[in-house]
Amino acid sequence: MSSKSPPPILAGKEYAAASVFEPANLLREARRQKGLPPAAIPEICLLDPDGDILRGLRHAGRATLSPGWACYHTELYEFDEDGMRFGIIGCAVGAPFAVLLAEELFVSGCCFLISMTSAGQICAMKAPAIITCRPANSPRPMARSSPRR
Repeated sequence: MSSKSPPPILAGKEYAAASVFEPANLLREARRQKGLPPAAIPEICLLDPDGDILRGLRHAGRATLSPGWACYHTELYEFDEDGMRFGIIGCAVGAPFAVLLAEELFVSGCCFLISMTSAGQICAMKAPAIITCRPANSPRPMARSSPRR
């Protein structure tokens, strides 16, 4: 075994130190640099990795840019469905990126996050399963779904 010193890129690192790249800090600095005041985002948000849902909402004129989103890498859109306000970020591809967005959404006021994607069907063998979520103490489902055939 060699007792060589580590390469410069690995030398002098403090791996046990707290990260300086906290989501709240990133957004605070983005707000400062962009001149944005703190603003609320919807409590229920979606990550749309394929971007299909967001494209459909924008095409129908139902999605507008969220004035409270300070992230440099994405745009958060807002839309209403069945009397509820939702936030949505399209093309959020890759687990590390999705985790960063999730952390930024939660420190911005999101309470419930859904990642919506699809793999599709090569051959239509049966109707896809539909899952309906209901937050605690909510009298109605968060999303409508067609009955399973």
